[in-house]
Amino acid sequence: MNTHPTPGPAPETDLRPVSDTDEPVTLAHEAPAEAEPLLDQVSIAVLALDGGPRPRWSLTELPDGLRMLEVRADGTPDTPVEIRLSVPLGDTAGYWHPQGAWRRTLVADWEGRGRVSLVNGPAAGCLYEHSGATLLTFAAADPVSEATVRFGVSEENDTHVVHLRLSPKDGVHRLLLVPRAPSVGAAMRPLRDWFAAAHPPMPVPEAAKVPVYSTWYAFNQDVTAEAVETQAALAADLGCGALILDDGWQLYGSGRGYAGVGDWLPDPAKFPDLTGHVARVRDHGLAYLLWVAPLLIGPEADCYARWAPVARVPASVPGALVLDPRRPEVRRHVIDTCVRLVRDHGLDGLKLDFLDEAAVYAGDGAGDVGLAMTGLLAELRGELEAIRPDVLLELRQPYAGPGMVPFGNMLRSFDCPADATANRVRTLDTSLLAVGAVVHSDMMMWSHGAGPDAVARQLIGALHSVPQISVLLDKAPPEHLDVVRFWLARWREHRELLLAGEVEPGRPDELYQVVTATRGDERLVSVHGDRVVDVDFTAHRTFHLVNGSDRDRLMIEVAGGGGAVTARVHGPDGRKMDDPLTLLPDGPHPLAVPRGGLISLTLTEGQR
Repeated sequence: MNTHPTPGPAPETDLRPVSDTDEPVTLAHEAPAEAEPLLDQVSIAVLALDGGPRPRWSLTELPDGLRMLEVRADGTPDTPVEIRLSVPLGDTAGYWHPQGAWRRTLVADWEGRGRVSLVNGPAAGCLYEHSGATLLTFAAADPVSEATVRFGVSEENDTHVVHLRLSPKDGVHRLLLVPRAPSVGAAMRPLRDWFAAAHPPMPVPEAAKVPVYSTWYAFNQDVTAEAVETQAALAADLGCGALILDDGWQLYGSGRGYAGVGDWLPDPAKFPDLTGHVARVRDHGLAYLLWVAPLLIGPEADCYARWAPVARVPASVPGALVLDPRRPEVRRHVIDTCVRLVRDHGLDGLKLDFLDEAAVYAGDGAGDVGLAMTGLLAELRGELEAIRPDVLLELRQPYAGPGMVPFGNMLRSFDCPADATANRVRTLDTSLLAVGAVVHSDMMMWSHGAGPDAVARQLIGALHSVPQISVLLDKAPPEHLDVVRFWLARWREHRELLLAGEVEPGRPDELYQVVTATRGDERLVSVHGDRVVDVDFTAHRTFHLVNGSDRDRLMIEVAGGGGAVTARVHGPDGRKMDDPLTLLPDGPHPLAVPRGGLISLTLTEGQR
């Protein structure tokens, strides 16, 4: 399932205050520390927070062009250290970081604060200018342990600053830095490569890379075996390869709250034979995943009395408390529960929800939550793979960073029902630091009265990820099903280009309005506003241009000499609109492409 409405966008609530009220309001008024040149225009200052001598730092160039900053403090190996980075403002446009949600421009340094860890995003960020080029790109080399970050524009110093308090490993605080790059996307690629080597990702089976039907938005908790099987047959016919049974299957799973979670047994009225039901769905060729929120416990659960002593803090979702993953008995309980579900019901995998709730225990002095969750998830993966070697595990923003990919192979966007823009932005945000695992969209939904172009807009918004849909297919108008069938077929056709190609999303503060995916001689461009697309046939022979805008045309700028091309145009439902041989010389050209449609341009033989 997913999360339910809470005050404010959930990812932003992770940026909660991390310091005492007597801390200076702005970073300019913190204890002084001498700044020194670091990289490009970035300056560094370091200080020991226990008042000891100034720590020593070194910067080493790695083979892939990255830089490794290492900071060592005199004294004990766990001496707390603060690393301060500062960049002149120049033509700065925005600051991207994994917890940024919709705050992706610039904030003042008295506002930008966060606590991060394995379960709510890594300590990472990228400052960029209006050209798109980066000014500062960094990531903590340890994506697991708790860390605090303060960042923003220093009004006193005309700079953008980032102050980090990282957990040391063997007495060394390590930070990865990327030299100036032409775009945020380009800066993130070497970071992904480094994390992939340092934290090998979980294998990604074929079933993780196929369109998914989810029950959540279609049914919420009013779900039954018979109804799901009806949708499964239709979803398979449309091109889905997996199904997720979301919240509502379990005992006491009703009321849109979580007061009854914790037993993780099927509701006999809804799923009298869950194992048989799973087998019938799998007979349609669909992999089967089950939703579970193993860290949540509610007072109405039969097992509540047993686990209440180790669930001391309320969850951010209504009705539940959070089991403390630092307790060994909790970790054993979570592992046993998940293994039991997969083994007993013949599941292909699990949708692991609300793992970020573990962060309610962060900073309480009783142990590092990130380290505890690493131990839990590593053991869980091992025991699940022992019974299902190709097990599927879905994780969700914000616990989708490089430290989590050893424990999940499907990384889903945060909830955004019916919001194509948010689905596009959140999937691309996740992709920037996604290592190995494939990024999945949030489940797409739309109203029965929507036009074909509106349905296509939802699918186009999720184009650069694995699509998940969640509507009642047996109630959907035939024209909607035509759109879904066409776009899922196009997605499968271009899957390697979309998932394995080099993706350039553009500036985060512009919400990724023109997104390119390139692989070999082919480029796909999804356009989500009234923007001009550069087309250079000397670089790529074929261009697929997807119209996610609100206009019935796309505007291109041809360079490199142009030439004769074959054009194929499809409407949002797949109907072929045109197939002319067209001459496209250098310069601007409007192309008639219906909104929600697609045009493919291929340079004819002998033109290069």
